[in-house]
Amino acid sequence: MDPIDVQAAGGGIAQQPADCLVVELAEDARRLTGVAAQVDTALRGAIAAMLRDGLITGRAGEVVSVPTGGRVPAKRVVVHGTGKDARTIDQLRRQAGNLARALRGLNAGRVALSTEAATDRLDPEDAARALTEGFALGLYRFDRHHTRAEDRPRGAVSALTLVEPAPRKLAAVRRGVEVGRVLADATNLTRDLANEPANLMTPTIVAERAQAVAAAGGLECTIIERAEAERLGMGSYLSVANGSSQPPKFIVLRYRGGGRTRPLGLVGKGITFDTGGISLKPGAGMERMKGDMTGAAAVIGAMQAIAALAPAVNVLAVAPCTENMPSGSATKPGDVVYAMDGQSIEVLNTDAEGRLVLADGLAYARRQGCAALVDVATLTGAMSIALGNVRIGTFANNDRLYQDLERAAAACGERLWRMPLDAEYGELIKSDVADIKNTAGPAAGSITAAKFLERFVGDTPWAHLDIAGVMDSTSDTGVLVKGNTGAPVRTLVHLALARARA
Repeated sequence: MDPIDVQAAGGGIAQQPADCLVVELAEDARRLTGVAAQVDTALRGAIAAMLRDGLITGRAGEVVSVPTGGRVPAKRVVVHGTGKDARTIDQLRRQAGNLARALRGLNAGRVALSTEAATDRLDPEDAARALTEGFALGLYRFDRHHTRAEDRPRGAVSALTLVEPAPRKLAAVRRGVEVGRVLADATNLTRDLANEPANLMTPTIVAERAQAVAAAGGLECTIIERAEAERLGMGSYLSVANGSSQPPKFIVLRYRGGGRTRPLGLVGKGITFDTGGISLKPGAGMERMKGDMTGAAAVIGAMQAIAALAPAVNVLAVAPCTENMPSGSATKPGDVVYAMDGQSIEVLNTDAEGRLVLADGLAYARRQGCAALVDVATLTGAMSIALGNVRIGTFANNDRLYQDLERAAAACGERLWRMPLDAEYGELIKSDVADIKNTAGPAAGSITAAKFLERFVGDTPWAHLDIAGVMDSTSDTGVLVKGNTGAPVRTLVHLALARARA
């Protein structure tokens, strides 16, 4: 889908060139004030009358159209209920996502929204960013393969103008709009990549999309092909690719904005389809495994945003991409492979493949001299059991890096939960025939997977984000829409922005 055009403007909302004006009303409001009162005056008391008659309550999520009688240039005025409690930035973002879809259902067209209620109590820049993100993320839909118009959601919100009545706040609102637009576009790019069916998002196509992102944003892009990966000794990564007829693509993106400083390394798992290999998955639900490359999609999306925002930091993104397929050439349970740093790995289960591609991804990024490493992966079903679809399971060998990540996540409404890395869990992945084995069975499955990855980072500060539980959504709610969520793109970008400010 095309991104929504979001702008900021000053002045009165009633005079804005829009099809739909939105004013906000709290549930405990006894009378209209501010912008709502001004619009009501233009409508000769229509909103106040509906409030007195109980036709408008201000209840959170309420969306009520008010007849305009031609008294304002817009075709309709909508009163949006914000509820009883003072809103947080996260609530503002979620409400904006729900409002955007409600307005699309009304075919609202060009929308002008007063920011008065938001910027009165919240930082104007943060509020504008949250509103922009909420609208752009809430309106996302993946319907490009529906050939009939009636199968697509009807209606449209074609543009959004955030109208700030206080001149002293307008510059901050404009900054928030710009950052929010960049973050939402990057998240929606990630959703697009991960929502595509696997036959239309092969490793080759992911590489082509990464090259397009690089060309548009001024990034450096290198695609390491199979022959070069073999020369580099990436036996762990290539062992996953052995069963597929699709050529693997090891994608490297570089953003240089920090002079001679060591880069932040982002590594994303890029299994464009995961059958489990010889350790074949059950058929039920296997179609979701087109999203097993969400980690790779997330780091590509994050790099698009980082390039657009141009922070004073260096960032390296690595996305090892391949399919995991069963065939006569596929890796077999019990095989021993070697990662590029020389460690030997006994492959007990070919469905524990994500850690195999990440092993070489992390080893490669470490060899590039990264100051810190963050990997992102739909790694374990055990994480879905542990944390459901609310929080991202996060492992870290460095307290400061985890704290930085937690602040970055809090800034965008994505939630983390720190998981343990006790040394005893590492004993479970010791192999009788190699240095380590790629699975220790179901007990503490997410933790032993993280302990496996930890073997490839040395003493580099590192964090592992297991996003298996938050990869996709089954319904439209807040900024989430049915399908891939695009997590944790915005957390990664906020982390890079924070390191630039440090």
